[in-house]
Amino acid sequence: MKFLLRLLTWWNSQTVGTQLHTWRYGQRVGEDDQGNIFYQSEGGKRRWVIYNGEAEASRVSPDWHGWLHHTWNEPPSEKAMSHQSWERPHVENLTGTPAAYVPAGSMRRPAPVERQDYEAWRPE
Repeated sequence: MKFLLRLLTWWNSQTVGTQLHTWRYGQRVGEDDQGNIFYQSEGGKRRWVIYNGEAEASRVSPDWHGWLHHTWNEPPSEKAMSHQSWERPHVENLTGTPAAYVPAGSMRRPAPVERQDYEAWRPE
């Protein structure tokens, strides 16, 4: 069953075709904290990622994203990027998940917050 899923789906790790291409032409460059594995071709012209689980592009950290898109040549596994003290850790896009941001007053909140910053209009 697992082989059939890998044969027919692309959103769950990698397909068999991608695995064969990676095995034949890919050079492993590194792995991020989420378990995603990064590869490049012989000359470094092509770069790609094999996701650990669901293929969601927002799971790639900004460091690896820059390397994938040829913004810099050294991968973060070889040359770690310096980060500012005010930077927050990378978080994937949570839209559409139960952990998504829900503002005050939204219908998605179990109990909407009572707003005190305006006075509702009432007809006379």
